[in-house]
Amino acid sequence: MKAFLKFVPIALFMAACIACSSSPTAPGVTVATAEAATTTPNAMKASTPVNATEFLASGPIVVEDQVDVAAQRDGMVTRVLAEPGTPVKKGQLLAKLDDRQIFADLEGARAKTRSTEDDLKNWEAEAKVLDSDYARAEKMWEAQIIPKEQLEHARYKAESDQWDVKRVSEMLTNAKQAEHSLELELEKTQITAPFNGVVARRYVRAGQTVARNDRLFWVTAVAPLRIRVTLPEKFLGRIRSGTMMAVTATEGAAPDRHYRARVIQVSPVVDPSSDTIEVLAELFGDTSGLRPGMRADVHVLDVK
Repeated sequence: MKAFLKFVPIALFMAACIACSSSPTAPGVTVATAEAATTTPNAMKASTPVNATEFLASGPIVVEDQVDVAAQRDGMVTRVLAEPGTPVKKGQLLAKLDDRQIFADLEGARAKTRSTEDDLKNWEAEAKVLDSDYARAEKMWEAQIIPKEQLEHARYKAESDQWDVKRVSEMLTNAKQAEHSLELELEKTQITAPFNGVVARRYVRAGQTVARNDRLFWVTAVAPLRIRVTLPEKFLGRIRSGTMMAVTATEGAAPDRHYRARVIQVSPVVDPSSDTIEVLAELFGDTSGLRPGMRADVHVLDVK
């Protein structure tokens, strides 16, 4: 009798989920394209049905965005601005590398760009003068005031100056590219959050020298929460995108609380080593008490 009474709330909750998923007005879903955490079928617990109408599967709570933030260049850490548990926004500064040499090089590159720009303006002004001289020489030659040799000399000077304008213009392009390259290197000295979330771990300290690709922080999103489980092959075709599921936490702050999840991805193939399919569902509504990395149980209506 006690076991029956304990099953009644879950059964009612699952019935409500099924009613929602079968409604013609149920909202659509989007297939996930990337997940930050991956699991294997052997890591999942798929127990035998706990009763005649329910199948219980266990899996981890995951989020899509969860990455190690690595150094993009060598350098010494001068400041650490985030600790584990710090909520962060996309682009927020987490740490800073020594940028004095890069900044000095960048100032030199900017000065060279300004100088080349001035040279280009000077050559362009001279080109206009020589073009004007050539046009005047043409009129004087047509009026037979000057010989043809003098006309050709004016033309050669005008054409030569145009080549100088193009040469200095290319120098200016190179100077700007060098300046931009140094600006990118300067940006690499600023370690920023790649998305909204929370700092889960810090691997670096102020004064530490790091190399490119060294891990500095582990940043994870906190929503939306998802659960990944494996189900027996018999559920293929019965569990599809939009199917509603009941979820309960196996441990933690709310082990007896019921949550709702909607299937967003079903593996199109069966794992031949275990005869199972992988299912990904996204939790919605109030998910307080759940955290990424926790394990939870998914309650699925059993099929014969």
